Amino acid sequence: MKKALILIALLLPAVISCKKDSSTSSTTTTTSDGTVVTSGTTTTSGSTTGTEAATTTCTGTQVEKLVCAATTFISNLSTTQQASTVLTYNKTDAVKWSNLPCGSNCRVGIQLSTLSTTQLANAKAVVKQAMGTVTGTGYDQAMKILLADDVLGASRSGYSSGTYFISFLGTPTTTGTWQMQFGGHHLAVNVTVSAGVVTGASPFFIGVEPKSWIEGSITYAPLAANQSTMAAVLASLTSSQLASAKLSSTFSDVVLGPGSDGKFPTTKVGVSASTFSTEQKALVLAAIKQWVSNIDDETATSLLATYNSEMDNTYIAYSGSAGGTSGNAGTFLISNADYVRIDGPSVWIEFVCQSGVVYSTQIHYHSIYRDHKRDYGNNFTF
Repeated sequence: MKKALILIALLLPAVISCKKDSSTSSTTTTTSDGTVVTSGTTTTSGSTTGTEAATTTCTGTQVEKLVCAATTFISNLSTTQQASTVLTYNKTDAVKWSNLPCGSNCRVGIQLSTLSTTQLANAKAVVKQAMGTVTGTGYDQAMKILLADDVLGASRSGYSSGTYFISFLGTPTTTGTWQMQFGGHHLAVNVTVSAGVVTGASPFFIGVEPKSWIEGSITYAPLAANQSTMAAVLASLTSSQLASAKLSSTFSDVVLGPGSDGKFPTTKVGVSASTFSTEQKALVLAAIKQWVSNIDDETATSLLATYNSEMDNTYIAYSGSAGGTSGNAGTFLISNADYVRIDGPSVWIEFVCQSGVVYSTQIHYHSIYRDHKRDYGNNFTF
């Protein structure tokens, strides 16, 4: 008996250690260039990144396939879950989104971590159908932003890919008006549909912390292309154009984030793209595409054509980037409060660098894409 007790006492710390390791599943270190290196699997409590989107058999137009995926997801929810997920179409809930890690206090819908594996896969199938297919944007980018929150969750409580929400304002149909919302920390997707057509792909908020990390042999940097395409635009400007584009104000965050619906500046500032060369205009369009590709490919193509047709009335402005030099993209958008804006008759995009919250020694990114004429499908006045 005494030997048995001794054996249990020797084994108990190992058992406790194993239990502890199963809940704290990864460790992180930061390299000199600010890249976070994660050892182990970044799966924290409530993580949802291990579940892939369900494969659907939906056919038809883009909206028909989206309605099909949404109906499949909703029909597999309990009555109680459906009540939290499908709400009436109204302005109050339509504008209730945020980039903050504030859970259900600042957004509506059902939380991903409360779903079964099948329900979660169905939810992701809806999001995948609603968003673009280009690698690095759309659904791919959104899932990497969720993964980044698991990386944060390995270092600090309150962050997890499970703390994201999906909702429908109005019942998804091919005839009525409704809005799909999907979001959480650093992500807000708002897709509006009316009479079988996607009429709104914005507001669309993306951000990320850490801005890059490594898991095994894979390097993740969800917003790297957003940063680099904007930096390329600024670097393409001549010294004279840079002077015209430079703003005297400083920006700690995006101007038109959550709660700022309809508050577009009345006067455009910066340098007009009407003064740009063909090559410069192509760089602006490439930057815009990086954001517009968040929505389904068909809608993105249509929006991009509209924004291209409005290019000569589009303005580029920036702030910060103290060492920004014409011809050197690596000197732009690299430090806290470095900011850039694209403002057209329709398109509005902001991108800003901020000091890190969890990883305080490096910057992280915030960005918003809006449309002067098409936010929320142009169904509300502000």
